[in-house]
Amino acid sequence: MSRRTEQVAEMIKEIVSTLIQRELRDPRLGFVTITRVEVSPDLKHAKLLFSVMGTEEARKDTFKALKGASGYLRRELFHQLQMKYVPELHFEFDGGIEHGDKIQRILQAIEQEEKQNQPPETKES
Repeated sequence: MSRRTEQVAEMIKEIVSTLIQRELRDPRLGFVTITRVEVSPDLKHAKLLFSVMGTEEARKDTFKALKGASGYLRRELFHQLQMKYVPELHFEFDGGIEHGDKIQRILQAIEQEEKQNQPPETKES
């Protein structure tokens, strides 16, 4: 990405995150976080990756809510970014955080199992 696309991506991330927290009142929205924004080189498309705490159903509901709010979010971006053209918003679930959490739990389970399987330490006189 060029410096310009990186700047636009960061501004979109900040603005959309704030709008989701303060303006959107859709009950389908879970505890959602915009994790990353990728903007196409021509600035016409922006892929917003999000994570959400909860079940698969919560993830789907949040996706539907974000997709439904994309027109409003894009309009607000137009007013705040002051660009001639605001990128079309595409939302996509980011499983990276969930994957990292799963790995962390597996590592903790392995560590716990190793502790249980260690022979007791004997005291030397």
